Amino acid sequence: MSKIFTLCLVLLVSLGSKAQSCCFLKKDEMQLLASNKKFQKTHAIPKEYHHVSKAGGKMIEFSTPDGQKANGFYIEAAKKSDITLFVFQEWWGLNDHIKREAEHFYSTLGNVNVLAIDMYDGKVATTREDAGKYMSGANPARLESIIKGAIDYVGPKAKIATVGWCFGGALSLKASILAGKQAVACVMYYGMPVKDVEQLKLLNTDVLGLFAGREQFISPKVVAEFEENMKKAGKQVKTKIFDAEHAFANPSNPNFDKAATEEAWNMAIGYFSARLK
Repeated sequence: MSKIFTLCLVLLVSLGSKAQSCCFLKKDEMQLLASNKKFQKTHAIPKEYHHVSKAGGKMIEFSTPDGQKANGFYIEAAKKSDITLFVFQEWWGLNDHIKREAEHFYSTLGNVNVLAIDMYDGKVATTREDAGKYMSGANPARLESIIKGAIDYVGPKAKIATVGWCFGGALSLKASILAGKQAVACVMYYGMPVKDVEQLKLLNTDVLGLFAGREQFISPKVVAEFEENMKKAGKQVKTKIFDAEHAFANPSNPNFDKAATEEAWNMAIGYFSARLK
């Protein structure tokens, strides 16, 4: 009888664990957009840039639940901190523009750890074609495993905040869901929102969504649906739709919209500053 009870308990735990793996069972609409030529053209080719960290940032390696290793650009807080900001790349990959932006967050927010996570396992695109290939070809199970590995790396007592652009905007929201009770803040720039209300119910934080009004992909209609789904889930979301194109604030975008980028940045910093204490 005891063995039967133990077996049932193991099965229940296993099923519960699988339920938490809700976000990456299949490729979402964001990944499917990657092969769309119109979507590709919304991303200007990044200028060549080499980042030299002034804050001691370095590449690290951490284990992932699928038995592999993952990488990230990590900047440790000057004084011990239990807060870590996860920074999620655009569709190009973890390039030096993302590392620079991660360091910008680090220097602006103060005493927080920052981890820019490599979601492509070392691949970085310099052409739209490669970026589309990497984004659309990313294995959903691997994406989830990388995020879970990062959560394990910072530890069970860490408070986790997330931010990302485009593909990374979608990942920012999903990472906050996966972080469970450890999630304390989430900013997503024009990423495709999670549409499943049951998944959104798992959020432990409110969300700041920064979107572009002059795009047909993550459109104002999509944003309105996201707001409604968050309401159904009993979660708080604040959104701002800028009069700008998709990728208007991407760190790698040489043609970024200066005014919209600055306003969005100030909103993100204000949001994080109020929550990362």
